[in-house]
Amino acid sequence: MHISDEGLLTQLGYNSDEANLHQLRIIQEKTPGFDQIKRHILALHDHLKNYGGFVAISSSQPYFKIKLDPKDPSALEQALEEMNRWANKYKVRLQKVQDKQTYYILGLST
Repeated sequence: MHISDEGLLTQLGYNSDEANLHQLRIIQEKTPGFDQIKRHILALHDHLKNYGGFVAISSSQPYFKIKLDPKDPSALEQALEEMNRWANKYKVRLQKVQDKQTYYILGLST
């Protein structure tokens, strides 16, 4: 299944304007294997919404980030399990942001 850049942005809740498309191109360049995991990023985004989490464009790094912000601790545990299962299944490297429930999607594991 092919997902256009505009479609990806829209499904993640962004406008597909030039600024966001430019930022997405930078993320694509910096994320090894991006084309192989693009559609899986959308699936993760949809799953995490059930637990108060989401996938977004990082404003400080050239990566997508996973933000977990659940209302209760059990939802956090479920969101972490979902995220880790996703990363293991698709062999995606994640980097945790210190002191936050935020993770950068660094690309495919080598």
